[in-house]
Amino acid sequence: MTAAVPATGRPVPVPDDTRAPIRNPVLTGFHPDPSLLRVDQDYYLATSTFEWLPGVALHHSRDLVHWEHLGGALTEERLLDLVGVPDSGGVWAPCLSFADGLFHLVYSDVKSLAGAFKDVHNYVVTASAPTGPWSDPVSVAGQGFDPSLFHDTGPDGTGRSWLLWLEWDHRPGNKPFAGILLQEWDRAARRLRGPVHRVFTGTELGRTEGPHLYRRDGWYYLVTAEGGTSWDHAVTVARSRDITGPYVPDPAGPLLTSAGDERLGLQKAGHGSLVETPEGDWYLAHLAARPLTPRGACVLGRETAIQQVRWTDHGWPRVDGDAGAARPAAQVPAPAPASRSGQVPASPSTARSAPARLRPDSPSGLPGPEWMTLRRHPDPRWLTAATESGGLRLYGEESLSSRHRQSLVARRQQHTRFRFEATVSFAPGAPHQMAGVVHFYNTGLWHYAHLTRDERLGRVLRLAVCDRGRYSETSAPVPVPDEEPVRLRLTGLHDETAFAWWDTRTGTWSPLGPALDATRLSDEHATVGDADGHYSDWGFTGAVVGLCAQDLTGARLPADFTGVSYRGLDDER
Repeated sequence: MTAAVPATGRPVPVPDDTRAPIRNPVLTGFHPDPSLLRVDQDYYLATSTFEWLPGVALHHSRDLVHWEHLGGALTEERLLDLVGVPDSGGVWAPCLSFADGLFHLVYSDVKSLAGAFKDVHNYVVTASAPTGPWSDPVSVAGQGFDPSLFHDTGPDGTGRSWLLWLEWDHRPGNKPFAGILLQEWDRAARRLRGPVHRVFTGTELGRTEGPHLYRRDGWYYLVTAEGGTSWDHAVTVARSRDITGPYVPDPAGPLLTSAGDERLGLQKAGHGSLVETPEGDWYLAHLAARPLTPRGACVLGRETAIQQVRWTDHGWPRVDGDAGAARPAAQVPAPAPASRSGQVPASPSTARSAPARLRPDSPSGLPGPEWMTLRRHPDPRWLTAATESGGLRLYGEESLSSRHRQSLVARRQQHTRFRFEATVSFAPGAPHQMAGVVHFYNTGLWHYAHLTRDERLGRVLRLAVCDRGRYSETSAPVPVPDEEPVRLRLTGLHDETAFAWWDTRTGTWSPLGPALDATRLSDEHATVGDADGHYSDWGFTGAVVGLCAQDLTGARLPADFTGVSYRGLDDER
């Protein structure tokens, strides 16, 4: 296999002594729909980013234990234009693969998702390195979502590639999840060719999606997600001797699920992809969630976990988890190290607890690889370095309810107990000019501590809440001096969060409003449906913490942010 170009221009260190276990989830905060790929000694994870940019989060590892964030793959408007997409639209279920010395990335860009129809654009791009630059996108089949590519290198596969995707059927009386389709992909011509094959219509779990195809010992194995994206989620496996089917599901049932066992710490287990190590061991990457209470809110969203896989004598994969077969485990053995050179990297818990410092001089314009923007790419017209203060400058634009031109940068909430702080320098001249710290789920669900102007009180701090689009302010505005920067703090304590500000007159932190319900910022609260299964809104992401500025006067008043830090208060595992 052709060696991969190093992900960051430097080797990723690996442990040189004993094997540390894989501790799940390996990617905390919202990182769903993992696609796991190995190229030589390097492992790569690609996960969904929905309406956030850069599109498709990428991580790199040498041991499946320690993961380095590479940022995102889709960093340009020519690759991905998300302006106007609905909440939880955008990038769904990417698939990362490797052939001909190139990384191939397939992804869906979902333009509508509520109701009977799904308007989806599916694309294929290639690059010589996982960090790009990526080729111009090629549009592929769009009557469904969750596309993936399989490159057949078996003895009779003749190097052919195949595209798989879910067909979505909007017609009343038909199954919406109509089955998994397969068609040959011509890598040289970069186009589909030949007939379309319906290779699998799923098991009794239903809602069959997220296909990935593998070959082992003369069998083709089709790995799919079933049971929906919530508590009944699962990974199922079917196999065939012929790539076009028919595919017969494993008679033992799902390869992995959390359904029916509220004792498990990892719930919603599903949507998996397989990888084989250089030593011949197998692992499964999958999404999972950690509710605050049994079947309660998952404020961190759906995260990525990894399970060890063994093969039976009859050629079926098996996961043996914490509560028996097909259950996810919180800790699993890591693969045997492929190399013992280098230094042991920082432990995941240490890395997650480190302060997040702003780096406004980064080439992307973002403070660091863990930071994201909402629906539009970083651009110096709205996001720049604040040269005087050494911080970050945002030029105010549209409101937090906008799906178009927000000035917002954010990072995933990765702990249920956390602290996020920033100092804001902002001189509003009107109530329509605002800047501050936000705890955000989507355009209809957020908590916002911000500086603004009151006609009677002058410059003030306000605390705003948006709950499914209903706006309110939870306390009276707090006057603050005009000239001084204001330091804001957001503290998360499981199911509650609280804002505070540093009062220079008393030298203490003063509460800003009451404690707020953190469970509102979750998939569970964002998803709205009825007994007939008609959903008017979906939630597929997770809570983020961020910095933002609005100027509804059109003057684009700037706000500067310094001293930004995020810290997990405990690792909780």
